[in-house]
Amino acid sequence: MMSKAVRFERYGGPEQLQVVEVDDRRPGPGEVRVAVVAAAINPGELSILAGDMHAMFPADFPSGQGSDLAGVVAETGDGVDSVSVGDPVIGFSDWRSSQAEFVVLPADHVIPKPAGVGWLEAASLYVAGTTAVSAVRAVAPERGETVVVAGAAGGVGVLAAQLARNAGATVVGTASEENHAALTDLGILPVAYGDGVLDRIRAAAPGGVDAFIDAHGSGNVALALELGVSPDRIDTIIDFAAAGEHGVKTQGMAAVDARQALTEIADAVDRGEVVVPVYATYPLARVREAYERLADRHGFGKIVLEVGEAPAP
Repeated sequence: MMSKAVRFERYGGPEQLQVVEVDDRRPGPGEVRVAVVAAAINPGELSILAGDMHAMFPADFPSGQGSDLAGVVAETGDGVDSVSVGDPVIGFSDWRSSQAEFVVLPADHVIPKPAGVGWLEAASLYVAGTTAVSAVRAVAPERGETVVVAGAAGGVGVLAAQLARNAGATVVGTASEENHAALTDLGILPVAYGDGVLDRIRAAAPGGVDAFIDAHGSGNVALALELGVSPDRIDTIIDFAAAGEHGVKTQGMAAVDARQALTEIADAVDRGEVVVPVYATYPLARVREAYERLADRHGFGKIVLEVGEAPAP
């Protein structure tokens, strides 16, 4: 059997990405084969593609791409009884393989897709969702507190902001002005980043800031400290150099149980407590364009590849 998958054979930019025919293997014991309906893309995948993360995540060429997916179980291997053929699932790959028509995964790398979670949203939840869950746990917002989320319009930031809001905190989110109306609709107080952001945050939070989640980098750790936030209530998922210098947290997706955190965020979406914004979709064949759009770093939420046909409801 053959199917299509994203591959790259050398480090570089989106121009290195190709959609090629690959062997479509059968699932072994304890594995499932998933027909992918949708697969989100993430900023970290641009860094992997460029070779910037070679020391941590070296590529074996030709390399696949992607961690997030949602699809339908097409086949199960021996010993799998947690899911059945035809089940809609949210999956996660630790092997850069999700951007493909079919993916074989360990059965514990999929969870049931709740009926109230759309395919595009489901495909966006693994990396961004588990990172957001972890970051919010790291700063532990409480009712009545004020939390700043830097990069609140991004895939991680917009979910973290909503989770902190759901905990009862007032959430101030830094974002470009084009995304302010959308953040306001989600109950987030938007402020523009850039020169003067310190004063704008103080004006939005006259009672002070209790916790700070940095999903953007670019000096936000120093900003949080200048706002008077205790280092143990600052979490950055991107600026590790500043974290090392100032002793703040760097808690991301690796700090949580992936399956548990993914289930938690999916259930919140199913209940209508969290919205997953998707600002662009592309077919698998246009994966280069999708990554070029991602590289612009402008947009509200996620970009998703539409891979296969969704089953009838």
